[in-house]
Amino acid sequence: MNPKWQKLSIELEELLDTMLNFNNVTKRRMFSSQAYFANGNMFVGVFEDTIFLRLSEKDRELIKDQYNDIEHFEPLEGKKMREYLVITEQIFGNIQEFEKWLDKSYQYASKIPPKKRKK
Repeated sequence: MNPKWQKLSIELEELLDTMLNFNNVTKRRMFSSQAYFANGNMFVGVFEDTIFLRLSEKDRELIKDQYNDIEHFEPLEGKKMREYLVITEQIFGNIQEFEKWLDKSYQYASKIPPKKRKK
């Protein structure tokens, strides 16, 4: 990721709002933009001018095999988020392909037990 902060993409936030407008998904501000949660677990969001997805190990390997320019999500330099990948416009620009990966991300996060709130 670029060490200089980039402007948030309102267009990508609107795209996710449109695609994830159903009851089982909640959204909250994370990384100064919108992130979406299933079962209390973040599964997709916008960071600067990119979209990141949370995927299982199997799906991370699969998407990396299909697309050469997939990177780990690193909101701060040196702070990679292990299960999260940044996807490219090649994916989110193709609605059917994007829906497929969004669903995989949603299904994965939905099966993870919710984090217990700290008292």
